[in-house]
Amino acid sequence: MTDVTATVVRLKLSLLRNGLRQSGGRRAAFVASAVVALLFAVLQLLGLVLLRGHAHADAVAVLGAAVLALGWAVMPLFFPGGDETLDPTRLVMLPLRPRPLVRALLAASLVGIGPLFSLLLLVGCAVAVAHGAAGYGVAVVAVPLALLVCVALARAVAAANVRLLSSRKGRDLAVLSGLVIAVGAQLVNFGAQSLGSAGLGRLAPVADVVRWLPPASAIGAVHAASEGSYGTALLQLALSLAALALLVGAWARTLTRLMTAPDGSTLQAPEAAARGRSPEGGGLGRLGRPGRLLPGGRTGTVMARSLRYVWRDPKTKAAWVTSLAIGLIVPVFNALQGTGSIYFACFAAGMLGIQMYNQFGQDTSAFWMVAMTVSSARDAYVELRGRALALLVITLPYTTLVTVLTTAVLGDWPRLPEVLGLAFALLGAMLATGAWTSARFPYSIPQEGHRNVAPGQTGLACVAIFGGMVSAALLCAPVIALTIALNASAGGAEWTWLLLPVGTIYGATITWTGLRLAAPRTAACLPEILTAVSKG
Repeated sequence: MTDVTATVVRLKLSLLRNGLRQSGGRRAAFVASAVVALLFAVLQLLGLVLLRGHAHADAVAVLGAAVLALGWAVMPLFFPGGDETLDPTRLVMLPLRPRPLVRALLAASLVGIGPLFSLLLLVGCAVAVAHGAAGYGVAVVAVPLALLVCVALARAVAAANVRLLSSRKGRDLAVLSGLVIAVGAQLVNFGAQSLGSAGLGRLAPVADVVRWLPPASAIGAVHAASEGSYGTALLQLALSLAALALLVGAWARTLTRLMTAPDGSTLQAPEAAARGRSPEGGGLGRLGRPGRLLPGGRTGTVMARSLRYVWRDPKTKAAWVTSLAIGLIVPVFNALQGTGSIYFACFAAGMLGIQMYNQFGQDTSAFWMVAMTVSSARDAYVELRGRALALLVITLPYTTLVTVLTTAVLGDWPRLPEVLGLAFALLGAMLATGAWTSARFPYSIPQEGHRNVAPGQTGLACVAIFGGMVSAALLCAPVIALTIALNASAGGAEWTWLLLPVGTIYGATITWTGLRLAAPRTAACLPEILTAVSKG
């Protein structure tokens, strides 16, 4: 048992060391992320220590431990590639029994930045509520117990979903990470502002329930022992210990099944083929009935291909999910907090307009098939027009929806036409500049990993995106100036409804102009574009 544990721990250290040897950039990224994470953990530790003696310090500490455990539970689902040892099926051919393997993997899980970050946070939670010899004595047991529960929870969840996480469709689950991060950041911001106005006392009712849920019950035991409730402390420690035993037991049973049972996911394709249908299913994955609404000819083909990328390509899907989430959250959440402006609704158009930038990069090396069909500026124009129309299928109704929601929350209905006109003008400007930068500054999007830009092309990507965004803002200057003039002049507010048709027509015109100007450049530089987007 000891030899297996030591070997697996050394394997984990070797994986970390060999990963850092791959490139200097990866080492720099690891060091930078480690420094930021540990600095944040130390600041959290100091903040919790300073919270000692506060009337609601126990509520903060207990809920902090619960949120930490929740993070350990969901991270393996959203970032399955973050730890190579999360997939125990790689050890199937080795003569290992599940119980010793569980202990070995549990020990290996304690190696890394994440466990150290969690340990510092749990120490801060314990110190915040510990008083007297009894409190500190229980804390010595509670902190490592809570950490073990968090790690065992992450391993049990990962093992139960390992078949999903190792499949192509399962890896697509990672696209939700952008949505979770975006929503979580806004919820934390909203909650922090609410607590700032109402005080920490609002946490007490929730903490009274959570303190009986492992591993937060271990931190609750420290507080109970500090208050002299030794029976309560023992019961809360026993709950965390029982949770650890149950998680390890479930983990061991899952490992046994993984080590001995065949992978049923590989048996579904022949069965589906025998029934005469694709295992992929229908719907938008093959466009199905929605595809019948697309125009004919090359335009419809390009639109269908672009929409299929959005639905099936993990990198493209991740970018769209993140943009859709942030484009809705920023204006609506700020409106709910009473700190936003109705003009924040234009943020949705800006986030989705970015998807027009680097249109050819999402094709990667397959762009050569597109390049073979482009022999003139007219062909290039139809190609770019189809891609722009595919974006508009999603962006136009979405921008309208976000603008209406933001207006409804703020109750500022008279400004709806002008804001919607501004949003359409901005969207048109970004489509125009996106078409031009796609031809002028193309770059590759790696298919593996979490990078969105191939090494050596970061500067090119920054010029394309930020330069295009600045250009789009300048192109919108006439509509912005007209909006300011109408709102500043006496009686001009009665004519702001004209901004909706003006913005719509202006956006359509500027989009058409941008596509026309980008088409000759695209047709003339096909070899250079193909070389740039194939580097990943």
